[in-house]
Amino acid sequence: MCNHGDEPVEYPIDGILDLHQFSPKDVKELVPEYISACRQRGITQIRIIHGKGTGTLRRIVHSLLDKDERVLSYRLDSHSGSSWGATLVELRQES
Repeated sequence: MCNHGDEPVEYPIDGILDLHQFSPKDVKELVPEYISACRQRGITQIRIIHGKGTGTLRRIVHSLLDKDERVLSYRLDSHSGSSWGATLVELRQES
C-alpha cells in the first residue's frame, strides 16, 4: 500500500512496478517498500517502469537500487521494446 495524495492506494505485488501514477517524491519510499513486498512473496525479478522522459525518475530509481543490499543486479530493459523506459531488477532470495 502507498499513499497517493491523502488516500492510501493498494498496489498489486506482481513483480511489475509502474511509476507513472506516482509522484517522484513518493518513489524514494515506494521502491524499497515494493522490493520488501516482492521478497516476502518470493518474487526475485522485478520490472520497474520509470518511463523515458528526462531521465530523472530513472536516475532516482537506479540510485535507490545502488544503495539497496537486497538487489543483486539491475539493467535497463532493452528486450521488451521499452528501450530505456524500464529497469529489470534481480533480487537476493530472502533468507
